[in-house]
Amino acid sequence: MNRPRKTVLILFLLLVPGIYAVASDQKVSLGLSPEFNMNSRKNFAGGLGLHFDYNFPIAGVCFAAGAFVNASTNFSGFGIIEPAALFRWYFPGGGYAGGFLQADLGISLIPEDGEVIPLFLGGIRGGYRFPIGEMMYVEPFGRFGYPFMFGIGVVAGLRLGSYSQQAVLYR
Repeated sequence: MNRPRKTVLILFLLLVPGIYAVASDQKVSLGLSPEFNMNSRKNFAGGLGLHFDYNFPIAGVCFAAGAFVNASTNFSGFGIIEPAALFRWYFPGGGYAGGFLQADLGISLIPEDGEVIPLFLGGIRGGYRFPIGEMMYVEPFGRFGYPFMFGIGVVAGLRLGSYSQQAVLYR
């Protein structure tokens, strides 16, 4: 198994206990996202991400925080892994669904010549969460930041808790 795959596997295994610990609270979302991005030194790249977020009830504000890990490649030898924290604000009126603005803060890990080069990762993401029934969602998004230039993708995921209950409870 090569180094980027090992890193993603290790990060996933570190996230799983935290996901189970808060899932009983029914404020958790888990998602998987394919992405087209400019996260390569040469040309465009394709990526796949794993997302986790937890909704925090703050008076009058629908706020979520969590983490994601994204792995990208330009399919010609260059790869990058992005573990990052996410801080998300939903636009008023939709509860924990609808339009959102998100800040991403983390690190980009670039395996190169037997070493891993770390770079600061900072970005802004915007999108719209479409609930599908009580437990699923689809979330198209766009992001800009550093060291990547842009990313466009869609998250498909599960919501552990209902949208209608949380929209009423946390508005």
